[in-house]
Amino acid sequence: MSDRLKALSDAGVSIWLDDLSRERIETGNLADLIATKHVVGVTTNPTIFASAIANGERYDEQVRQLVDKGEDVDRVVFELTTEDVRNACDIMKPVFESTTSDGRVSIEVEPTLANDTEGTIGSAQALWTAVDRPNVLIKIPATKEGLPAITAAIAQGISVNVTLIFGTQRYREVMDAYLSGLEAARDAGLDLSTIQSVASFFVSRVDTEIDPRLEAIGTDEALGLRGKAAVANARLAYGAFEEVHASDRWRVLAEAGAHAQRPLWASTGVKNPDYSDTLYVSDLVVADTVNTMPEKTLEAFADHGELKGDQVTGKVAEAQAVFDQLAAVGVDFEDVLVVLETEGVDKFKKSWVELLETVEGQMAAAKQ
Repeated sequence: MSDRLKALSDAGVSIWLDDLSRERIETGNLADLIATKHVVGVTTNPTIFASAIANGERYDEQVRQLVDKGEDVDRVVFELTTEDVRNACDIMKPVFESTTSDGRVSIEVEPTLANDTEGTIGSAQALWTAVDRPNVLIKIPATKEGLPAITAAIAQGISVNVTLIFGTQRYREVMDAYLSGLEAARDAGLDLSTIQSVASFFVSRVDTEIDPRLEAIGTDEALGLRGKAAVANARLAYGAFEEVHASDRWRVLAEAGAHAQRPLWASTGVKNPDYSDTLYVSDLVVADTVNTMPEKTLEAFADHGELKGDQVTGKVAEAQAVFDQLAAVGVDFEDVLVVLETEGVDKFKKSWVELLETVEGQMAAAKQ
């Protein structure tokens, strides 16, 4: 086992793999990562599935069967992806049964529904029913339209991974949506202890958007702030998490059996080669959080990651100082957030189109 990954896990960080494929499932690779790399969860998205389906033959037989039944591309995608997630949930079952909150596998609602509340609710219900495993998490984007869908899903007992969170204010709205859902579930007589949620706060994309703005400003003060915004933003988010979970509102729900909606650090692969490739792992260590990593980042941390203790608790003032400095040099963070969410939704939709096109190609091949 990797000593560094064990130390990270011992520090209270749940290591989730940001990847899944039928090959990982059927070759035993996923089980091996659980056994040797302390992986205790999996996240997926349409881009991950498109790559898996395009690069492997393990889907061919199921595609042929679905084509023979006359299914359209949307149904084929649904069947292929839920099959993988169901099987991954089964592999994760021992982790799920031995921990309070881990052993989870996430699958995303159809991204084209990001601005459609009712459509998102329907997609979440369909995925929850099809996967039919208690350790699945349904990914719902933290768009304005996604917020009431989060509440509705939680109220029905559907466990949710809230994705595409960039700013602290939206994160507060996400936490409110979660608590509202728990309150509705409680009032409906549901067992709150069966409901889980994580809030996926995107990290690297913040630096990717802000650094070029700082370079365009070009002053020494601006250039000195490169690579600092993303970690500071996540630390501010954690401060908001602590505040909400110190409230009477949360205390009442916790006493009724509710689980905290853990912060999940997403988009932790480092884009800038000038930065440490483990930056968004080492600098965001804090107990009872999740870090979902591409395998490249996982392997990098296993090889040379530094564990410097809790890097988040008590750092709100320090993080706010970074944002005060960003504002002082002329970075409009509200505009940054608008750009990031708009681009995030667009990327999700584009990756969905790519997944559909990939599967259409597989379906065409199956008909020959």
